[in-house]
Amino acid sequence: MANMRKAAYWEQYDNGIARCGLCPHRCSIEQGDAGVCGVRTNDNGMLVSTGYGQVSSIELDPIEKKPLYMFHPGKHILSIGGFGCNLRCRFCQNFEISVITATQLEAGDRGRRMTPEEVAAYATATIGQGNIGVAYTYNEPLIGYEFVYDCAILVRSAGLRNVLVTNGYINSEPLLSILPLIDAMNIDLKGFSDDFYKSVGGKLEPVKEAIELSSKFCHVEVTTLVVPNENEKDIESIAKWLASVDPGIPLHLTRFFPRYLYSDKEPTPPGSVYKLRDVAGRYLDNVFTGNI
Repeated sequence: MANMRKAAYWEQYDNGIARCGLCPHRCSIEQGDAGVCGVRTNDNGMLVSTGYGQVSSIELDPIEKKPLYMFHPGKHILSIGGFGCNLRCRFCQNFEISVITATQLEAGDRGRRMTPEEVAAYATATIGQGNIGVAYTYNEPLIGYEFVYDCAILVRSAGLRNVLVTNGYINSEPLLSILPLIDAMNIDLKGFSDDFYKSVGGKLEPVKEAIELSSKFCHVEVTTLVVPNENEKDIESIAKWLASVDPGIPLHLTRFFPRYLYSDKEPTPPGSVYKLRDVAGRYLDNVFTGNI
């Protein structure tokens, strides 16, 4: 199908099962099924990236909205999103595009189709509006690794910058392959315990590894969504650990608002975020709360 591409980082077993190696889930996917992300599918024994080039939204945003406060402040960046995610946060703020199935994508009625050439051309056409490049964002971009990689090559060739806004849940081999094309990242560090990461369908250690590795290659900022009575106690540990990597890494503490399976919860009180900012500020040089 036109909206499929052969996936990178997988191996085929004799029984037709395709094992994906893109993220730490390492899903073993039977014929016709998809991995946890919903978009990497076994098509007759071959792993394909379903929905290649299907775009949920594309907007010219202030760079601070990513959020990146210390990477070309005052500029804009063309932000492009796809569909799907390899984590399952009950408090997801973008569940309309992150909770998706391969079947829905194959139907082709979600979003719009774009080629990497069109993305690069769109980015170049908006330079006059203050655009410095392309941010792969809104959903988890790295589950659409092939499309992001293809776009990033052309964007870099055009003299523009590539930005990833990601949950950091990716294996080191594919991450190392794409990092030379990436100029900045905002990585979502959801908490700082294995139990919390288990509750969102993942593990903590791979995200820590992604932050450490990425910080050696490009500008990195980190975001933690403060969920009341869930991960507030982790903020000091997050700040301490980030400081051990590099105390100059900016940390963004953002408010939770009732969404998805947590629609009955109360939003994070602004005062709680300010207090946690002060705690994190004991260890880090740059802690931001945004417009809360």
